[in-house]
Amino acid sequence: MTGRMITCDHRVFDLPALLSWTVEYSGGIPCDSYQVRCPYDPEMAEPLHLAAGFLAMENGEVMLRGMVDEYEINQDGDGLTMTLTGRGYAARLLDNESRPMSYQSATLDEIIRNHVTPYGISCAKTAALRADSVYTVSSGVSQWTALENFCRTYGGFSPRFSKEGLLVAAPEQDDGKRLLIEDKDILAASKRENHYGVLSEVLVIDKTRNVYYSVKNRDFMDRGGQCRRVVYTPGQSTYAAMRYTGEYQIARSAEDEVSIDVRLAGAFLAFPGDRVRLQLSRCGLSGDYRVAEAANSLSREGEITTLTLKELK
Repeated sequence: MTGRMITCDHRVFDLPALLSWTVEYSGGIPCDSYQVRCPYDPEMAEPLHLAAGFLAMENGEVMLRGMVDEYEINQDGDGLTMTLTGRGYAARLLDNESRPMSYQSATLDEIIRNHVTPYGISCAKTAALRADSVYTVSSGVSQWTALENFCRTYGGFSPRFSKEGLLVAAPEQDDGKRLLIEDKDILAASKRENHYGVLSEVLVIDKTRNVYYSVKNRDFMDRGGQCRRVVYTPGQSTYAAMRYTGEYQIARSAEDEVSIDVRLAGAFLAFPGDRVRLQLSRCGLSGDYRVAEAANSLSREGEITTLTLKELK
């Protein structure tokens, strides 16, 4: 992999051969990130001070387009080196706060125009969404939250970013392809089941009409789970909207309940949204999963990919 740095005045610098690097993908939140380390030349002092953008390249293909958050210069036994650290373009929306806004029958295009486009972000794909109720952006939330809440509420999906830095505001499509991972392919594997934070019940209350609706996570309750949340909605909420609010909260809480980490030799083997078929007989893991996060690195161990897999819902 090679690195390319872009300054705020649009100068482009190809970095020396990388000594080590890490590129992590989530597609959404936490946002994509990277860290690269390479030899340092004192002539880079001024460009580093102005560093704003970064490209990770593999065989001429963009593997991550991001922003520069931090640089560091070190002198030690390895000589003079510099390290660049940063995040993907979702950080632009996370770092900027929205003012309070209220929309009547808003469309996704309108939300993108007000909360995304001003930050220099282009779209690869958007869904045709229109709100069937008043959509409110609360004070103090990020531009990312304004976008994600709209997509979640009216489309049932989370937006995400491609590795090229383009926004994809549309549901994921399963193309039917599966990356097969068997015992012989892995360096390590682990499964984690975490009940902390999983909701057993959401009580949704419409304060204006003084009505409520209870949505229960029956599977989790049958396993002894007890974790209730109370959510207040704007006035004139329909029962359908209230039920969706409860189901949405429960679904979000259960997203991280079960996860599997698989460590493989090589880099850039899969990306968030890809489907993986596990056949790990030794630890009893099998079935189809979705790639939630993918961490790629180069170190003294060589190139390593760690995939975090979640159950398909």
